[in-house]
Amino acid sequence: MALDARRRFFKLLLRFGAVILTRLPFWNCFSMLMLFAERADQRRKPDIPVPYLYFDMGAAVICASFMSFGVKRRCFALGAALQLAISTYASYAGEQVHYGDWLKVRMYSRTIGVIGGFLILASGAGEIYRQKPRTRSLQSTGQVFLGIHLICVAYSLQHSKEDRLAYLNHIIGGEITLQLLFVFYAVLAFSFLSGYCVRTAAQMLSVLMPIVILFIDGNVGYWHHTRRVEFWNQMKLLGQNVGIFGAAIILATDC
Repeated sequence: MALDARRRFFKLLLRFGAVILTRLPFWNCFSMLMLFAERADQRRKPDIPVPYLYFDMGAAVICASFMSFGVKRRCFALGAALQLAISTYASYAGEQVHYGDWLKVRMYSRTIGVIGGFLILASGAGEIYRQKPRTRSLQSTGQVFLGIHLICVAYSLQHSKEDRLAYLNHIIGGEITLQLLFVFYAVLAFSFLSGYCVRTAAQMLSVLMPIVILFIDGNVGYWHHTRRVEFWNQMKLLGQNVGIFGAAIILATDC
């Protein structure tokens, strides 16, 4: 009886994680549209040149729609990962907007983490009724991307005063707790990169991330007013962290 309840609970969590991850491109497109509209009022350029921007958003919406309906989810999850990678490269190569180094680390590391989440989804993880065996190579690659993201988070806790202050403003214990968090992120990164105890690491990450999303990313006043991060850019980053949380839930319940 207790075992059946546990299985039902894990299935519910698995479905919840998949819902978050498959709907993420919708939020990315919405937040990007709001961000670029905000920039247009100030006569500033978007990250991606306009003709290509429409194709990029169209591809994201198509992938998200098919993933949400469960139609060829693996193929379109792989497509979503490819679309996000191309979009990020076009934004980086275009150099239409200049960001600070610390903000680049935040933005690109989140993108790497989300791409990892889509690769995990493309492997077949997160499927309630799996008809084909999962592709372990894709899942391992996705885990490596998540590990790289966590390394970037750990790096920011050591070398980015903006990120350090964001944490120090909300944690008890000051610098000691911050260093413990650095070690914690580094250990989780090692687990994802090596493939050792991935499920346990994902469960621990799933517990930590809602707190980080609520108190660190959710502190919009700090990022927008104090650190001058554009409001909708911060909303996009927050949504991407929610997507990484969804990927962590999938690994925690279906690894």
